Amino acid sequence: MTQMTPVEMAKQLGKGLLSFPVTHFDATLAFDERAYRTNLASLSEHRVAGLFAAGGTGEFFSLTADEVNRVVRAAVEETRGKVPVIAPTGYGTAMAKDLARAAEAAGADGLLLLPPYLTECDRDGIAAHVEAVCASTKLGVIFYSRANAVLDDVTLARLCERCPNLVGFKDGVGDIEVMTRIHQRIGDRLMYIGGLPTAETFALPYLEMGVTTYSSAIFNFLPRFALSFYDAVRARDLATVSAGLRDFVLPYIGIRNRKKGYAVSIVKAGMRAMGRPAGPVRPPLVDLTESEFGELKTLLAGRS
Repeated sequence: MTQMTPVEMAKQLGKGLLSFPVTHFDATLAFDERAYRTNLASLSEHRVAGLFAAGGTGEFFSLTADEVNRVVRAAVEETRGKVPVIAPTGYGTAMAKDLARAAEAAGADGLLLLPPYLTECDRDGIAAHVEAVCASTKLGVIFYSRANAVLDDVTLARLCERCPNLVGFKDGVGDIEVMTRIHQRIGDRLMYIGGLPTAETFALPYLEMGVTTYSSAIFNFLPRFALSFYDAVRARDLATVSAGLRDFVLPYIGIRNRKKGYAVSIVKAGMRAMGRPAGPVRPPLVDLTESEFGELKTLLAGRS
């Protein structure tokens, strides 16, 4: 199987909705590879532009390096080249480089570089971290801007000059001015992904800034809704987008916002409610209460 070049990967991802599947765990919190593969086979029946294995929604932060590699290999094998598979990397620079090389060996088409774990860091340190990871692999790299890994337009432009395989920018901050500065300075040198929690909320205004795609966690349990909503965004169908926000997305966010970490927990709860359970979340996340699960199930009633 031939892996995509960084530019090919970026162009492909920018064409459609992005799938960020959960990682399945059994009752003992062990990775349930069979269930994960079965779910990927089901999701592959729907039209997406790329699959991000073990990303934030996939609880990357809770996985061992060996588990990350198993998840990525399973995704590569199940998709069989139908869509690009983007693997996660992160933590400290040495670990991020190791994970990047393992993903390349596993057949992934690109990398999502998540923020370093725990430590506060200066902008120049983040830039050095990104450059080191890019230099460790031939795969295309997407920088995930959030938490303690935020770059301004000047620093990002310098990295684009130094790192030919830095081809994407995923925004998890939501600073409109910063995004405008980045797009004005860098333009289509990068592919841009909306990466705020429940990205559907911000999809339409972000489209006006050149952000043609976003990560849809909702796709995990409502793939048809997620795809139709995305199509409405791209068509600038304001009435359909507004109805989707009013009738589902905003009430859904109302439940999600009740506890920190629920952005992942509510996705697994949604899968359970739709008859496709993916197991519990791993600590330090907590699952929805049964009362909250009941609310979500009511909200999902009649949807598919």
